[in-house]
This record gives sequence, C-alpha cells and structure tokens, in this order.
Amino acid sequence: MTRRFRLTLEYDGGPFVGWQRQDNGLSVQQCLEEAVEKFCGERLVAYAAGRTDSGVHALGQVVHIDIARDAEPFRIKEALNYHLKPRPIAVIEAEPVDDSFHARFSAVERRYRYRIVNRRAPLALDAGRAWQVGRPLDAEAMHEAALPLVGHHDFSSFRAAECQAKSPVKTLTDIRVSRYGEEIEIALRAPSFLHHQVRNIVGTLAPVGEGKKPVTWLATVLRAADRRKAGATAPACGLYLDKVVY
Repeated sequence: MTRRFRLTLEYDGGPFVGWQRQDNGLSVQQCLEEAVEKFCGERLVAYAAGRTDSGVHALGQVVHIDIARDAEPFRIKEALNYHLKPRPIAVIEAEPVDDSFHARFSAVERRYRYRIVNRRAPLALDAGRAWQVGRPLDAEAMHEAALPLVGHHDFSSFRAAECQAKSPVKTLTDIRVSRYGEEIEIALRAPSFLHHQVRNIVGTLAPVGEGKKPVTWLATVLRAADRRKAGATAPACGLYLDKVVY
C-alpha cells in the first residue's frame, strides 16, 4: 500500500533542461525520481504543479509522489536531500496528503516572480539568477503599462508558438512591478499560465521601461491577439516559480 506525499522544492534551474524528463539533458524530475529510488528502491513518476522551462528557478515548486515505504515526513525530506546532492535541488518540506491531492490539478493559484537587475556593472552574485538590463528602466511606467493585463483575456500575444494549452484565454489575477534599489521585480498571480506567458509579458514591458514604447502599448498588444505584435521573450534566468496555492 502506498502513501502520497506532498513535497515543496527549491531549485536553481540553470543546470537543467527544465522540470520535465527529456531526452536532451538532465531534468529536475529525473533527479528527484532517482533520489526516491535510491532512498526506497521504488521507481515512480513525480508530478509537479508546473513544468518550469530550462533555466527557470523555483522557490516553491510543489510535487507529489506515492511511495510504499513506511517513513516519517522528516526522514523522507532528509533522505531525498542526501540523495539529491550535489544537484542544486532541495526538498524544503514533505507532508502526507490524501490520495485525492494532485500537485497540478488541485492547485488554485500559481505565483511567479521575475527579477531584473537594472545596472551596467556585471552581476557577480546574481549571474544566471536575474536578467541584467543596463539601460535605465522606469518601473512605475512598467507597472502602469501592465495593469490592463489583469483580468480574463485572450493572451495569444504572449503565448509561445509551441504552447500546448487548449485555449489562449487565461485569468491574470494580479501583476505588480516594483523597484528595490537596483532590482526590479515583476510579481504575477493566476490560476494557470500559458507557455512563456510571463517571460513574454516581461519582454514586452522592457521597452516601456526604456521609454521606447508608451504605457498604452501592452493594452494594444493584448487586443491584437498576435504574438508578432509583442516584445521579445525575456531570458529564463530571471524567472522563479514562487508559490503554489491549494
């Protein structure tokens, strides 16, 4: 008889091809599943709340696994962290859940944050963990430009060509652009997101921050429902899956 556990993970996405197992490199999912097998000899599939892309980080990725081994949550967390070394993945919480819980389908909200370091000097500590933009950015203008995206809309303009979602219509609950010294943070909340939606939004906000586009531009791009009308895709290194709400 198996028991279901909910795991909360933190990881640096830089060394991985993303969360999901792929043939072209090492994934976070593969590392976790191999750690479980080393711990309890069981081969299983780990299910995550979101399939983060290559280079995307997580502060609160949620995963569920079903294991037969009788072990306390603390023991599971400690053992998995031991077997995950030296990969930059940490199980920060493990807890038993009902079999009806599903990391992906039980989630009611996903929260992402995107980090921009707005300076010309090289990033000694944040290299690979933030997007460096050397040109001055107006965070207040970016915030104002982003507000029309809140609500239930067709987000085709911010959808990757390879997106597998059945519909481009999503509900963005909240978006905030804030400056903290040299750092600009874009925080977004929604029940779910399209492939590259956050990175495409950030890449479209950047020209507004530089003064190359008016604050009304994102509303115009949204109405166009055409990816070609939006800005470039922001780098993966600045994106973090912050939290999943159930």
